[in-house]
Amino acid sequence: MFKFEIDIKRGKKRTGFLTVNGITLETPLFMPVGTQGTVKALTHRMVEDIGYKLILGNTYHLFLRPGIDVIKQAGNLKKFMNWKGLILTDSGGYQVFSLAKGKLGNRKAKVKVTEEGVEFRDHLAGDLHFFTPERVIEIQEIFGSDIIMPLDHCIEYPSSEEFTVEAGERTLRWLERSLKAKNKNNQYLFGIVQGGFDGKLRELFAKETVKYDLPGYAIGGLSVGEPKEIMYEMTDIVTDILPEDKPRYLMGVGKPEDIIEAVERGIDMFDCVIPTRSGRTGILYTSYGVVNIRNEIHKYAFEPLDPECDCYTCKNFTKAYLRHLFVSEEITSYILNTLHNLRFYAKLMEDIKSAIREDKWDLLREKYSAYCFTH
Repeated sequence: MFKFEIDIKRGKKRTGFLTVNGITLETPLFMPVGTQGTVKALTHRMVEDIGYKLILGNTYHLFLRPGIDVIKQAGNLKKFMNWKGLILTDSGGYQVFSLAKGKLGNRKAKVKVTEEGVEFRDHLAGDLHFFTPERVIEIQEIFGSDIIMPLDHCIEYPSSEEFTVEAGERTLRWLERSLKAKNKNNQYLFGIVQGGFDGKLRELFAKETVKYDLPGYAIGGLSVGEPKEIMYEMTDIVTDILPEDKPRYLMGVGKPEDIIEAVERGIDMFDCVIPTRSGRTGILYTSYGVVNIRNEIHKYAFEPLDPECDCYTCKNFTKAYLRHLFVSEEITSYILNTLHNLRFYAKLMEDIKSAIREDKWDLLREKYSAYCFTH
């Protein structure tokens, strides 16, 4: 029910096929984020029509709303959503990390990490909760997710060597507990490699994580404020160690230039809120660079947003109209912008796969030269 095959490999770049529970995906792939059981501003049909078969759900947010009892009574998360594709759910560990930094809501939440798990107050009602590795697996088994993630200890940038080691070792112990707690054979648990921003520690924890021989592996704890050069370096180090025959998932990284750099370093899977969140704030990704549709310059721009894009938005509406919708705070603006951005990301992944297969990586970089590539 879980199979990963490499198709073409050039250097560390590779294309492949990931089959999970009867659905086959081409890699490298991008997962839209469906935080609370939906990709914001779009219907499932829109998401499918753009070309996505796998979305990411958020354990922390779904645990709070609608709650595990509702999802359990519905049958599972897919039945509750009526989603026909695949779902990957994260562990909620990053959201707790963000909560501790005050990024969720206005409350100054206290987060306490112990060997047993994580104690925190949610950003909605301020209620006290406790996530253990076992509890996180139990929640995701109720969700019925196809790919599940273990609770891990994400740290901030910068962090001391002592704290990085402590968090990395705890993540490994929590992974072992997660494996023991897992009961369902049709859910596939990935390991998460931590290790902060130290190459030797990343190497150490990657080697320890792969000893568990899991279906796939994720790189966590990056894109948390560190310089891009460090993110790329840590990714490079870890992918040298992760097994060739397993999918590699770089968690939470999603700017176009970062995806291209990560694929060059051997990454197969990505997720990020950037395309959906940016769409709702009027920031649009195009073949010629980023467009802020709010700007006055677009008021009389009666041409498509991106002539090279085949999405519904670009085929039917002008930049002037998109700007009008946005400044008028029309709900349609969120829909059309999000639809376009996700189609841009789908096309980006298609172009990446084609560039690898046809050995035209330099042409890919040239095509996306409007973005800030780091060589």
